[in-house]
Amino acid sequence: MYVMARISEGMEVSNYLFLQANSAENTEIPAPEPIPRPGEPVKVVQEKPKPEDFASGHEVAAFFGRMNSM
Repeated sequence: MYVMARISEGMEVSNYLFLQANSAENTEIPAPEPIPRPGEPVKVVQEKPKPEDFASGHEVAAFFGRMNSM
């Protein structure tokens, strides 16, 4: 199992590097994630909310202003 995971990760990394080298400069290609091995603890990653997911103060005020004028 460990050998297969190692081979698979090696191929994923080589494909990633090939795509990264042969793509446009501004293209964002996500790096491959490691394959979990038996017996290793599973890492839980909590994503932080992105600032662009929330409305700005001006957008909130404009929204309530429109709601108030209905």
